Amino acid sequence: QVQLVESGGGLVQPGGSLRLSCTASGSIFSITTMHWYRQAPGKEREFVATITSGGATNYQDSVKGRFTISRDNAKNTVYLQMNSLKPEDTAVYYCRQRLIWGKGTLVTVSS
Repeated sequence: QVQLVESGGGLVQPGGSLRLSCTASGSIFSITTMHWYRQAPGKEREFVATITSGGATNYQDSVKGRFTISRDNAKNTVYLQMNSLKPEDTAVYYCRQRLIWGKGTLVTVSS
């Protein structure tokens, strides 16, 4: 059973940066597309970014140019580098591999 564990969330001031990590158990990580989603208080979960096994990426428009998704297959880990953070980026961030979701990590952007 694949398990996903996110880390790296926290409190950051507007304009600051955070790097989230998601580590997956199992042997299929390198051949699967990985995704980041987020859910803000009172809102539905939304897509943030995706990276294929070949390294192709796609982003939600609101994070383009500020967030970067990457992966290290040797470590079974996908990252989300978040720069120029805004209060509206406050959310619980989740990673997903196929139908499996992690439990999330909270990002709070506030002064």
